[in-house]
Amino acid sequence: MPKDKTDNFLKAIKRYAKEQKDAMHGEVRQLKSERLKEAEEEAKRESQRRIKENLRESRSRKTAQFAKLVREGRSKLFLERTAMVDEIFEEAKQRLIAYSASDEYQEKLKEGAKAIAQLFEDSDCVIMLAEKDLGAAEQIKSFFGGAVQVQADPSILIGGVRGRCGSKRIIADETLDTKLEAQREWFVENSALQVM
Repeated sequence: MPKDKTDNFLKAIKRYAKEQKDAMHGEVRQLKSERLKEAEEEAKRESQRRIKENLRESRSRKTAQFAKLVREGRSKLFLERTAMVDEIFEEAKQRLIAYSASDEYQEKLKEGAKAIAQLFEDSDCVIMLAEKDLGAAEQIKSFFGGAVQVQADPSILIGGVRGRCGSKRIIADETLDTKLEAQREWFVENSALQVM
């Protein structure tokens, strides 16, 4: 083979090799570019997922913290409201105790006993009084038609009368203690001291 043909043949092979090399470099660059783009998109998706997850966790933490603060606030308000109501009712109790030493109270005690006597009619019953009111026992007994047993009841702290009729299965309560406690329930419901 003549030298020119060999040179041309070698040049053609080199040119072909260079074209193949350039084509391969182009494919590698394109593959790198595609892979890089895919990696960037994957990183973007992963980062968005993590941001959303972190936001959810942060929101959840903040919501839990807020709920805890609300609970603590309500609990504190409840305790303050309870203390306020206790203070008001302790003052009312002290005033009622003072009232129970008056002549007007003695008349109310008799009225309460008469109301219980009407309820029990002529049945036998047990009447309970505060220790300090036992002096009115005989007069209270006179309002009842049946046999009456009068007892001191240590749970009656302020005053009033409580009766129990076994045959009628009735307990009647005209004590200031019970009436004051009933007012506590009404006061809590209607005083606008509610804990929201």
